[in-house]
Amino acid sequence: MIDKAIAYGRQNITEEDINVVIAALQSDYLTQGPKILEFEKAFAEYVGSTFAVAVSNGTAALHLCALALDVKKGDKVITTPITFAASANCVRYCGGEVVFSDIDPETYLLDIEKVKVLLEASPKGTYKGIIPVDFAGRAVDLEAYRKLADQYGLWIIEDACHAPGGFSTDFNAEVQKCGNSKFADLAIFSFHPVKHIACGEGGMITTNDEILYKKLLSLRTHGITKNESDYTNSIDFANGTAIESSAYPAWYMEMQTLGFNYRLTDFQAALGISQLQRADEGIIKRREIAATYEIAFKGKSFVKGQSGVVAGHAYHLYVVEVEDRLGLYNYLRENKIFAQIHYIPCHLMPYYRQFGWKEGDMPNAEAYYKNCLSLPMYPTLTFEEQKFVIDKIEEYYKK
Repeated sequence: MIDKAIAYGRQNITEEDINVVIAALQSDYLTQGPKILEFEKAFAEYVGSTFAVAVSNGTAALHLCALALDVKKGDKVITTPITFAASANCVRYCGGEVVFSDIDPETYLLDIEKVKVLLEASPKGTYKGIIPVDFAGRAVDLEAYRKLADQYGLWIIEDACHAPGGFSTDFNAEVQKCGNSKFADLAIFSFHPVKHIACGEGGMITTNDEILYKKLLSLRTHGITKNESDYTNSIDFANGTAIESSAYPAWYMEMQTLGFNYRLTDFQAALGISQLQRADEGIIKRREIAATYEIAFKGKSFVKGQSGVVAGHAYHLYVVEVEDRLGLYNYLRENKIFAQIHYIPCHLMPYYRQFGWKEGDMPNAEAYYKNCLSLPMYPTLTFEEQKFVIDKIEEYYKK
């Protein structure tokens, strides 16, 4: 008998995590200190990118990406309806227009063939970019998207919030880790508690483009720079005096664009560094849990589809499509198993309906939503707890 509640996701905070946070709290810096750069360098190395920029959350990461890519009023950007709303909202923050395209019913990812149809139906220049999502932890084939994007002059933001440690295999059979920015202009991650790496809140942007990297650093902190080589005001002005000087004073800084306060704190970064050291261990455990679900539900008549065991899958979520989803959802809750729904299709949210989106526009996404259920998936889920979940699901359908 399992007494405690089983959530769909859960953070794992160790004694080491607690100790590094305490050390950060006792240091000279709570924010804008050395732990930020340390976390950025470690994370860039982990995913294989050149640059990384730590920010306050995944939504901030998406917003800064859209700003850095100069999304403006009227710009059309393509994304998936099966994602957290932030993947689309970042375009709206900049005044752009979100164009949803349907998913592949087998992978649950943005269907590149449907994106091609969208692009081919309009003159080149109609669309500005694509935001594919590594949904549930399954890596998008970004190499294919890069080829398509290059044909139409589009940028790519990879929403990899579900997939740190995930990977795809390119045309040359080489492993491409999610977020390495080989094929995407920018990639983003989230450090929300249920994600692979938990900082409470927090996010990261990765890129190989130095120009974008510098723009992100400025936009993250109010559009302010303290880099003397970027200053445009004169040294005399900076000194506040007509007396000639050969150097800018130490206090001087310039706000050169309209930015935001999207900074991460040092104690969050310290927690992130500690969590990152266990990231591969967590991925291994997630894949073991997925394999157990796969075996348990294979061939079961009540399961219409499931995430499956896929090479490179990071398994932030393990999704099944089932008959009588509402009945099962409620039955599991009665037994303290808190499965979740990922996601209500974005195009049917009241906010996006005002732009003309309606039921029937994304048939694959809508069919998926009617049956999808995310089962408990996190590294500290025990075998006994997982067996309890499986037994309760089978028990429900036997009734």
